[in-house]
Amino acid sequence: MNPNFPKNAIARRRFLQLSGLSGTGLLVSGCVPAKFTDLVGQKIEPLNQSIQSLMLSQKPVPEFPTSAIEPEKLLINSFNFTPAIDLNTFRLIINGEVNHPLQLSMGEVQQLPLTAMTIRHVCVEGWAAIVQWGGVRLQELAKLVQPKEGVRYVYFKSADGYYESWDLASALHPQTLMVYQKNGKPLPADNGAPLRLAAPIKLGYKQSKWVTQVTFVKDLMPRKGYWVDKGYEWFAGL
Repeated sequence: MNPNFPKNAIARRRFLQLSGLSGTGLLVSGCVPAKFTDLVGQKIEPLNQSIQSLMLSQKPVPEFPTSAIEPEKLLINSFNFTPAIDLNTFRLIINGEVNHPLQLSMGEVQQLPLTAMTIRHVCVEGWAAIVQWGGVRLQELAKLVQPKEGVRYVYFKSADGYYESWDLASALHPQTLMVYQKNGKPLPADNGAPLRLAAPIKLGYKQSKWVTQVTFVKDLMPRKGYWVDKGYEWFAGL
């Protein structure tokens, strides 16, 4: 989450037993430029073998039934500042060490397969909430931009100045989403609309809100993450 104002670090939690992914994939209707439609539909060059193997080897964390959703428990931790984002001009920039850098409007993002998952969001402060998130897998975005050989990390830049970095394996996990829905409804601005990160494998402060840029890189830069640079754990896995 962006940010979660960590106070007391909690112990890293082990993964639950693995099971099948309950999220569903479908195309959301809408009018988008032909160039983007062609890009999604055409056979672009395959991902390099190491990234393909990584994507195929990822296994999902068990999810919850929608009846377990706890809407009142998802707290909003922020700087008391929600950036104003014009959806008419908003573009998700995906760049860095990639073969096909892109700038996607929200209409174009929503043309990609929609995945919904009901997972537990865990904050480093000690609270947790079961939430249903809906959006596009980061894997799908990676397939479009084609990361180059040697890419190991992914940086996320947010409209409020927040920044975060993930290892490539976590970013390409099948349950790492770029989210635009919460509990079956459009994502509220306070929760990070138009786009935020969500995943059951990372603590909340890694799950950036208001994401505007995704950058694939080979090496970590000196600035690794807003809270990480203040002394918190970089990996922050569950």
